[in-house]
Amino acid sequence: MAYTYKRVLAIALDSIGIGEAPDAAKFDDVGADTLGHIGEFFDGRLHLPNLGRIGLGNIRGIEPAVSPIKGVPAADPAEGCFGKMTITSHGNDSLDGHWEMMCLPVKFEMATFPNGFPQSIVDALERFSGRKVIVNKPYSGTEVIHDYGEHQMKTGDLILYTSGDSVLQIAAHEDVIPIDELYRICEYARTLINGPEIVMGRVIARPYVGSDKDHFTRTSNRHDYGLEPIAPTVLDFLHDAGYDVLAVGKTNDIFSGHGITKGWRNQSNMDGMDHVDEAMASDFTGLCFTNLVDFDAMYGHRRNAQGDGDALMAFDERLGHVMDSMHDDDLLLITADHGNDPTYKGTDHTREFVPILAYSPGMPNPGTSLGIRETASDMGATILDNFGVEGNGNGTSFLDQIS
Repeated sequence: MAYTYKRVLAIALDSIGIGEAPDAAKFDDVGADTLGHIGEFFDGRLHLPNLGRIGLGNIRGIEPAVSPIKGVPAADPAEGCFGKMTITSHGNDSLDGHWEMMCLPVKFEMATFPNGFPQSIVDALERFSGRKVIVNKPYSGTEVIHDYGEHQMKTGDLILYTSGDSVLQIAAHEDVIPIDELYRICEYARTLINGPEIVMGRVIARPYVGSDKDHFTRTSNRHDYGLEPIAPTVLDFLHDAGYDVLAVGKTNDIFSGHGITKGWRNQSNMDGMDHVDEAMASDFTGLCFTNLVDFDAMYGHRRNAQGDGDALMAFDERLGHVMDSMHDDDLLLITADHGNDPTYKGTDHTREFVPILAYSPGMPNPGTSLGIRETASDMGATILDNFGVEGNGNGTSFLDQIS
């Protein structure tokens, strides 16, 4: 096996966008800026020294120049390489962003249901589960259990809801509907939206616990049932070439296990970073692809800028340990799958550029700007190029700029 970097550690900070994308108007997201607005909210108190030293603040100086991230100045010089990537997939969900990073941009429209799901889906779920379906409309995940959770506990009904993305979500109290039963129902729901009439990105099981509406909390037993990849991705190409492919967090769910050698579920961002540490302690050769979902699920959708910033600072502290543990032939790539500006209107994802940061202790030319990449598939193309594996032609490698 021939490679430049033996281990590639890719970390997706779920929903941490870096300013409105060129097609933001199509999504009614003009002015969205997750990182910029978190910085403004913290008013200079956003302390991200490790992300900063590898170039997070430098991204704002790339043309067209954008105002700095308050509290995260440009490093001079940066210890890593930095840029931003354009999400070109038709949708704005995690599946769209992650598939595109792995050289499979989604070039077809997945169904969304701003007025609720058709009666045929509701009827099928009720027949299969033997339970009544309630709500059936777009809703915030935390608000829907606040408003309907007590009813669900009394009746055993299924809380069915969606969002602006291509997702079907089912919430139930763990003491009322056991986890295994909820999973079976969601697995069946997945079969209803695989086409040809309706194709959706994800079904999400949303279990919660608590005694009443003021104390309900969603649990880490969430499970995502993604659309099966419609073609091979970088994960498949690497796996088929004999390389290790490790998945941390919901990465395994997003790719339906395709091309993945070993996976870990996350209970939280910090639990996810524990798994990253575990992966780094092993002698693997290939890719470790991590998703940290708390930024999105816990803070972005809940429009909690304080929580988002605190979570970024907690990640940054753990990132320092990762960087200190890296070998000269390790490569770290940090990015995101979409935006979710916690200061913006609504509760849905926001269409933004995503950051791309590359760092290695053995990097010969740190401080290089990677510019504005035309697609997030450039990251996947770079990973394939690093290992000398042929892909599907999507994306342009920037390996020559970081090695």
